[in-house]
Amino acid sequence: MFTYRQLSDFELAASLSRGDERAFREIYERHWQSCFSNARKRLRDAAEAEEVVQDIFCKLWRRRASFVLGKTFEQYFAVAVKFEVINQLARRSRKEAYAREVAIGYSEADSTTQESLDLRELTKQLQECINMLPEKCRAVFRLRYEQNYSQFQIAETLHISEKTVEAHLSKARKTLKASFGLLLALLICLI
Repeated sequence: MFTYRQLSDFELAASLSRGDERAFREIYERHWQSCFSNARKRLRDAAEAEEVVQDIFCKLWRRRASFVLGKTFEQYFAVAVKFEVINQLARRSRKEAYAREVAIGYSEADSTTQESLDLRELTKQLQECINMLPEKCRAVFRLRYEQNYSQFQIAETLHISEKTVEAHLSKARKTLKASFGLLLALLICLI
């Protein structure tokens, strides 16, 4: 009886390029744990490592038709993790820089404004704005920022495409940014 476990990396890659989901599943099962361990070791954060690994496998699936395996999947994933970790660290750095910028801008604000702004009240207002979003948009936003789901996980959970997830997140951010401006990034971190 034929099983995908018997296939070599090159045979799996050839099956993957034909859109074979079972070949993709076998690749995932063989390499997910090592990719995750490698990413977690470099990032020191399990959630970020999981997001990195999901992004790698999503990209592999999206490029399946044109994918060509050079040497082995082990080497392919080692390089993929390295570059995705670099991208994740860059995103983290930009996020931290933006949060610092917002904090500096907030601290330079007029002292009477600072006294009148209560963080709890802002958080309450943010929740009210989130509750006013359309149902699907609200669900996507909450999964992303309250549950820390990756876009892939959201798409799988809600049975929608990743492009639809991106569209809902973009709409939610635009709506909330109109109400909160620069404070939005800081408030989202506090959710």
